[in-house]
Amino acid sequence: MYAIRDPQLVEALNGFKQLVPEGIPLHDIPGARTFMEELFAMMSAAAPEIPGVASSDHYAPGPEGAPDVMVRIYQPEIRPETLPALPWLHGGGYVIGSVDSDDLKAKAMTLSFNCVVASVEYRLAPENPFPAAVEDAYAALKWLSANAGQFGVDPERIAIGGASAGGGLAAGLGLLARDRGEVDVAYQLLIYPMIDDHNVAQAEDGVPDTAVWSRANNLVGWRAYLGQEPGGPDVSPYAAAARAEDVSGLPPTYIMVGSPDLFLEENFAYAQRLLAAGVPTEFHVYPDGFHGFDDLAPASNVVQRCVADKAAAVSRALHENIS
Repeated sequence: MYAIRDPQLVEALNGFKQLVPEGIPLHDIPGARTFMEELFAMMSAAAPEIPGVASSDHYAPGPEGAPDVMVRIYQPEIRPETLPALPWLHGGGYVIGSVDSDDLKAKAMTLSFNCVVASVEYRLAPENPFPAAVEDAYAALKWLSANAGQFGVDPERIAIGGASAGGGLAAGLGLLARDRGEVDVAYQLLIYPMIDDHNVAQAEDGVPDTAVWSRANNLVGWRAYLGQEPGGPDVSPYAAAARAEDVSGLPPTYIMVGSPDLFLEENFAYAQRLLAAGVPTEFHVYPDGFHGFDDLAPASNVVQRCVADKAAAVSRALHENIS
C-alpha cells in the first residue's frame, strides 16, 4: 500500500481505520448501506453546523417507466436574484450513499461556490443497474434546466458534479447531455471520479491495494452497476466515461484526485484525452490524498488548498460576467 507521509492525513486515516477496521464491508451490500448510514450520521453529528443555507425537497419526473427522482435544492439564505447551479451526485461505488449522506457537503458547496446545489437521489445498484442512475441524473438535470426560474437559476450556468462514483456518473452525464443536445452543461466538476471499469485488478504482489476504497470494493461496485463482469467489450461510455471514443464537445472540466487514490491513473488518462480533444481542463493531484481525504481530513492543510482550488475554479467558470 502507498506510504502516506503527511502527518495530518495519517492521523485522519488512522481515525477512519479505527471506525472501520476491516474496511468498507461491500461484500454485503445491504449491511454496508446500514453500516455507512450509521457512520455518516455519527460523523455529521460531530461536525459543526453550516448556517446560512436553506434546503427543500422536490421531485423531478423520472425516466420513462421509472419513479420520480428526489432532488434536494440548497441555496444561500442571502443571495442575488440569479445564481449558477450545480446538480450534485453523491459517491458510494454506485451501491451505497444518499442525498442525506452528502447533506453537509452540499451545504458547504452552496456557500463556497455561491450557487444553487441540486443533490440527486439516484437509484442504486445492484437493484437498479445501469442505466438507472445516469438516467435519474439526466432527468434531474433536465428538470432543473426547465424550472430554472423557480429557483433563481441561470439556465446558461448549470454545471454538473460528483465525487467518486458520483463523479463517474457526472462524467457519464456530461457525455449523455452532449449527445442528446437538450441541455447545455456549462462545467464539469469531477472529484476523484470512478470512470474506468477496466480498473479491477485485485491486490497482490506488485498490485498494491489502496486506502479507504479497495480494489475488491471497486470490483463489487462495477459488477453491481454494470449487471455483468466489468472489462467486457460492450460497456457503454455513459456507464464508464473512459470508454468514450470521442470526448470532444464536452464542457470545461475540473478533475481532482490524490496521489495514492486507486483512480489516479484513469483520471489522469481522461484529463489527457479531454485536453487533446480541445476541452478546457484543469487537473489537480494532491500528495498523499487517499480516497475521500477531503471528507476525512477537512482541517488539514492539503484539504484547505483543495477546497480553495475548487472554489476558485468554479468561481471562474460560473460567476464570470454574472452581475
